[in-house]
Amino acid sequence: MDFELGADFAARRDERDPLAGLADRFYDPDDALYADGNSLGLLSADAEAALDSAVEEWRDLAIRGWTDADPPWFRYGEQLGARLAPLVGADPEEVVVANSTTVNIHTLVGTFYDRAEGSTVVVNELDFPTDHYAIRAQLRQHGADPDEALTVVESRDGRTVAEEDVIDAIDDDTAIVFMPSVLYRSGQLLDLERITETAHERGALAGFDLAHSVGAVPHDLSSVGVDFAVWCSYKYLNAGPGAIAGLYVNDRFFGETPALAGWWGHEKETQFEMNPTYTPAETAGAYQIGTVPVLSAAPLAGSLDVFEDAGDGSVRTGVEAVREKSVALTEYLVFLADELLDDCAVGSPRDPDRRGGHVAIEHPEAYRVSEALKARGVVVDFRPPNVVRICPSPLYVGYEDVWEMVQELRAVLEHAEYEAFEKRGGGVT
Repeated sequence: MDFELGADFAARRDERDPLAGLADRFYDPDDALYADGNSLGLLSADAEAALDSAVEEWRDLAIRGWTDADPPWFRYGEQLGARLAPLVGADPEEVVVANSTTVNIHTLVGTFYDRAEGSTVVVNELDFPTDHYAIRAQLRQHGADPDEALTVVESRDGRTVAEEDVIDAIDDDTAIVFMPSVLYRSGQLLDLERITETAHERGALAGFDLAHSVGAVPHDLSSVGVDFAVWCSYKYLNAGPGAIAGLYVNDRFFGETPALAGWWGHEKETQFEMNPTYTPAETAGAYQIGTVPVLSAAPLAGSLDVFEDAGDGSVRTGVEAVREKSVALTEYLVFLADELLDDCAVGSPRDPDRRGGHVAIEHPEAYRVSEALKARGVVVDFRPPNVVRICPSPLYVGYEDVWEMVQELRAVLEHAEYEAFEKRGGGVT
């Protein structure tokens, strides 16, 4: 893509952006330059309305909401899963919204480790920590020593993982390969198809954590043959803090009894017969554990309305349009960083096909730089040891926003404004 320096160029690009009008549907706190949508997406009027509607149904229908709400709460997880399925390239029955991301890792890894032929699980050292916590716990539950049964692929540069190293780590003793689709620090986008094909060739199963790609990168899980996947809904899906998570299970595994069986995953037709023996639903819905949390699921319904409108009625077309804009915005951000930020390095892959929706800007004082940016009204986040993550989330961030963000960052660096902030201690980052 050909980019130019200057606010005029950014303004022209925004004028031609078919998604630009969607930003008006999101609340912008304190008129901030919000670049943290890969950590928590903004509230949209659509998500707010969906939540308000669920509250009104609770008020007006009470218990009748399980059958008379729109849609009925009894099948809310399956209904939302069917709407979300096109974003990840799955059949409607293969997706359900349920539980939390970590709980979904527990139940899916626990289930498929039992049925796999091998005994090891392949992960990588740059995973988000909860993935390792859950997998190690499941290995212990199955009588395995995590230090022996967990194969951790090391990074060569501390930023990314060489896919060749992942491929080489998969052998005849591998039960499951479990990788993120996008690395949470650098934004590296892995090749799910290649990893899945290799896993299957060597008798292993392939699972993925899509937390940093769902809603920003289209996937084709079914056609690629991915066995299972998990994700959260509060990042690019903009469903709010604590929003219900989601999962995918390939239909060839329907009928399996989940490792963490719960009554909400029972087949719907006989669920209220209260039988003491569990009968799993013949869909991904079997992996629901407890009753669907309607009030934390409702905002997702509104958020999916935005994706449908981005794609002229199609969620799939919507996420493809979002991806196209995301690539353009992150390319523009990388261009500006190269041209204007002499003291920084770009820690994300240069190839847009290998990069997710955010850019890692590296600086030795990244924590204090991120604090100085927040003081200027630019909301970013820090990830150790030296990364300022900047996310131009396509539904509500434009080219002028990215230009202004980089100008603010340039000023922080040129005037050493970060020196006014204390070095990082403990606590939330």
